[in-house]
Amino acid sequence: MLKRTLTSFALFADEVDNARETLRQWREENDRRSEETVELWHSVIAKNIKKLGDEKWVVYEQVCIAALDCHEMALAKECLNKLDEEFPGSLRVKKLEAMQLEALEKYDEAFEQYDALLAQDEANSAVHKRRVAVLLSQQMVGEAVRELSDYLRRFMGDQEAWLQLCGLYLREQDLARAAFCLEELILCNPHNHLYYQRYAEIQYTIGNMETMELARSYFAQAVKLNPNNVRALYGLFLAASHIGSHPKSSVQKKKDNQRYAAWASQQITKKYQERQCEDSQVKLLEGMLTTLQIN
Repeated sequence: MLKRTLTSFALFADEVDNARETLRQWREENDRRSEETVELWHSVIAKNIKKLGDEKWVVYEQVCIAALDCHEMALAKECLNKLDEEFPGSLRVKKLEAMQLEALEKYDEAFEQYDALLAQDEANSAVHKRRVAVLLSQQMVGEAVRELSDYLRRFMGDQEAWLQLCGLYLREQDLARAAFCLEELILCNPHNHLYYQRYAEIQYTIGNMETMELARSYFAQAVKLNPNNVRALYGLFLAASHIGSHPKSSVQKKKDNQRYAAWASQQITKKYQERQCEDSQVKLLEGMLTTLQIN
């Protein structure tokens, strides 16, 4: 009987420790996992919160954000009350209160709260981003672009913000400014093949000869950084094919780009074969590429 009790206690302790480690890992990786976090709270953490020691306060914050994401307002309020009791006047708690106002669609009040927080700490990047989120929640894209542009003048190294601004410009069909955002991202992280790929896609979409050659070059750089980037290979194939078939291209340029297109086509087919696709799929791909080949 005693042995069975000790075994049950060990399993119970393991369950709490596993939940604690899971939440800690998600925090370290900046992974919201909101639904899973709320589920962990209800199933394990809530009844064992005192066992977490001082770590319980950061868990309350994590669960509060997850509850707001899932619109579980009662749980969010419970966490906020605990945090406010322990840390009265805390800027982090006030930010969570403003996020609660956002979730309740009280956008004007949330914006006022963020303004008040910035008056106390102008360098708080998280609050600046929340202001952008409030504007986007109200479909005020132009204002959000201006807010985010102003933020990036102060925090130029924020890659996440540059990506968001790029997406907003793409949403507004402002390809030139979207390309500028990706140029900044490439400067921040010159080894990220996805930045080169996305920049090339924008230049390809613009579609004149100058930008098409630029697109081909950046697709090629993306492939150089990551030979397994099939999307970049396909972009290289399309850009080279377009340049090679353009009537204003010189004879030498046509020959060079035909060679680039043929190489990209071979690499794409090879990648599909390496992934052990069915013969019918490989033949279909080869047929599609053949129809795009330059006569």
